[in-house]
Amino acid sequence: MSPSLPSPSPSPITISSPSAASPVTILSKATVFPNQKSPPLELKLSVSDLPMLSCHYIQKGLLFPPPAIPIDPLISLLSTALSRALSSFPPLAGRLITHADGRIFVSCSDTGAEFSHAAAPCLTIPLLIPPSSDVPVQVKYLFPLEAAVSHDGHFLPLSSFQLTELGDGAVFLACAINHAVVDGTSFWNFFNAWAELCRSPERATVSRPPDLRRNFFAESTAVLCFPDGKGPSVTFPVDAPLRERIFHFRREAIRELKSKANDFLNEEISSFQSLCAQVWISVTRARKNLQASMPTTFRMAVNCRRRVVPPVDEYYFGNAIQSIPTTAAVEEVADGELPKISRMLSGNVAAHGDKMIRERVSEWEASPSCFPLGNPGGAGLTMGSSPRFPMYERNDFGWGGPTAVRSGMANKFDGKISAFPGREGGGSVDLEVCLSPETMAELLLEKEFMYFVSEEETAVSAVAAI
Repeated sequence: MSPSLPSPSPSPITISSPSAASPVTILSKATVFPNQKSPPLELKLSVSDLPMLSCHYIQKGLLFPPPAIPIDPLISLLSTALSRALSSFPPLAGRLITHADGRIFVSCSDTGAEFSHAAAPCLTIPLLIPPSSDVPVQVKYLFPLEAAVSHDGHFLPLSSFQLTELGDGAVFLACAINHAVVDGTSFWNFFNAWAELCRSPERATVSRPPDLRRNFFAESTAVLCFPDGKGPSVTFPVDAPLRERIFHFRREAIRELKSKANDFLNEEISSFQSLCAQVWISVTRARKNLQASMPTTFRMAVNCRRRVVPPVDEYYFGNAIQSIPTTAAVEEVADGELPKISRMLSGNVAAHGDKMIRERVSEWEASPSCFPLGNPGGAGLTMGSSPRFPMYERNDFGWGGPTAVRSGMANKFDGKISAFPGREGGGSVDLEVCLSPETMAELLLEKEFMYFVSEEETAVSAVAAI
């Protein structure tokens, strides 16, 4: 085992927040350890993990109607199940370490994860998920490790969890996990496993254990170095003004978009690519300050687990993603018809197979760097997460399923979009859209876009559940 360098100095953390005090009070905070001693593993960060070291931790959470279980037994149930889940997912109870040769590893050291119990008596379900409104700023206070950068996992927990009691008896369960350790697929695999052990205390272990083999380009010898041991900062301005809104697309609207996108085409454009194309067109139109000839790029994060040859396991634990950019002139997108723009996105996604993935890896290995998250030219869009992630299914912790999904302020900038499944299922989609205030105002006036949008189902059903 190679000698390790001293832990890097903490990178400055700037929290972008209003002057108002947090409406959330932390009542208790504890370190949760795996219930069984973990083997002494050191898992080398892969070519897909290392670029994420400059990203914030992934912050996602679930809103539940008032549980029938009293709060003290509920906390005990959650923390006990978390301890058992960490035994199956030992990286989440560890820390990052840097060896003397610059290679960075996850040390499965059983240092522990963080679990907090909080209260927010002034927050309620109707306040947190108001229909046809922006996401309230108070949502960000429901998450731990605000503004933590993934490289900070050398001295911060790699995972942190927070249960917040709301004023109407509802609860919000938030999870923050280091983005150099997990991608969205691994994040929700863990969330599902924790829920499974919580609702089934008799289970000895999880039914879908993670694959901890580092076989996604394991042969790579690339090293991402940071001068003087100082970690990277995020690559976008964290204090830029933003409006954030959830746009809900019912199954019928998605089907109509897909039908429209496939008009006169011989190829099959997927439902999600059709939706992405409409978003690209409409947001580009809403950005009134763009010059017609300047480039606009739509980035889509894709899961590479089944795209590489040979494929890696679907439960491979870590990052196995790449970003697919599609670029065109502003006027081409803004004036484009849905079938044409959909075909551009679909063609790039279809072409991103084993050969393209390996070319991208080789390019990165020749000049290792952190992923340049952000929108420096003002004309880009970045689509993250996936409506295929099991956010509602498999997340019954023992008192019923969640009624809404929300995220913290992590990795949000003008043009960042995250896709969630709609609560009612059946192919419905929720898009969490972050835009500059002036662009959001224009998008809400974009008739072609708003035609497909309906009131978020979760806002109606959640209030009815209280």
